Amino acid sequence: MNKKILVVDDEPNVRMTYRMTLETDGFEIHEAQSGLQALEQFMSQRFDLALLDMRMPEMDGLQLLETVRDRDVMAPVVIITAYADVPNAVKAMKLGAIDFLQKPVTPAQLRAVVRDVIERHETPGERPAKKDFDYFIRAVKRAINLGDFAGAKKNLIRALELNENSPEALNLAGVMIEMRNDYDRAKKYYGAAIKIDSNYEPAQQNMRRIFDLFHFGSSKEPYNLGDDKK
Repeated sequence: MNKKILVVDDEPNVRMTYRMTLETDGFEIHEAQSGLQALEQFMSQRFDLALLDMRMPEMDGLQLLETVRDRDVMAPVVIITAYADVPNAVKAMKLGAIDFLQKPVTPAQLRAVVRDVIERHETPGERPAKKDFDYFIRAVKRAINLGDFAGAKKNLIRALELNENSPEALNLAGVMIEMRNDYDRAKKYYGAAIKIDSNYEPAQQNMRRIFDLFHFGSSKEPYNLGDDKK
């Protein structure tokens, strides 16, 4: 079955360009010219990926993403944004967007991001996987990216049951807690990961980011989930 992609943009020429680019790769493309129209489609069918333009009348991409997440629609989302909207794109990432592309988007860029997201979010039925420690760690990262914190917590518990001394699992616990703005607890988990492996860079980077936030009021460091194991 072809993967279904929803393209949401109020510009007909943009939708046509994305459609022509992605249909050549075998994807089934659906279109919505507004956030409200897209919301109706989200509620009536399942999509493997949605491409949301940030700036649209009535309901912009950020509002649409927040609304669908509130309604427990967890389809992977990529935000398409102009340069001036990058701060909002960061907010979208916190709401569970997988990635964002900055306009103008080339066909090569669009294809690369779409292929990467689709491959990373194939369902277990499409890609059989042994439910070992690595399986649950991948599931945690996927759930965090989708904003599914209940799913992330469930899979993290399973991972820790298999290896309670994993720096990667402890680091992911810190990320989940930090995303809820509990910085003191997050630091404890990052510290525990570093204590087990003093060279574990993801936890070190996350610890540096918290330090920068409290001492300089900002940080250029993104959340580091660790290497994504396929």
